[in-house]
Amino acid sequence: MEDLTFRKATEADSDFAYMVKKVTFREYADQVWGWDEAQQRGLHERRFVAQDFRIIQVGGRDVGVLATVSEADCVRVNQLFILPQYQRKGIGAACMKHVLGEAEAREKSVKLQVLKVNPRAIEFYQELGFIGVGESDTHTQLVWSPG
Repeated sequence: MEDLTFRKATEADSDFAYMVKKVTFREYADQVWGWDEAQQRGLHERRFVAQDFRIIQVGGRDVGVLATVSEADCVRVNQLFILPQYQRKGIGAACMKHVLGEAEAREKSVKLQVLKVNPRAIEFYQELGFIGVGESDTHTQLVWSPG
């Protein structure tokens, strides 16, 4: 996807990032825990300052959010949320291929977890080469390894 770009999120992007999370993730969170607005907002604010948040742009338009953390042995993808009107257009796959390329260049694996109630997301990551390595009551843990 040639017009896909990322820009480092700034404090001014926090509300956009939260809104994208809310419109894309709430239905799944509701099924597992219920959506507590104050709790979700607080969680977002803590994560926004602690993780590498990038705004996903297509043709200069903000269409989603990617949040990662680089660890010693891996890159952890904590959030990949694309606004509903831009989903199923290859944007998420292009974002993940970018992340996988960065990780491969640094000889790191990529780890993430997905709510079990979101089988479409689990399938999406498996199609990119992720394999299941564990699960909790609520999540499936997935890993991708270079090579």
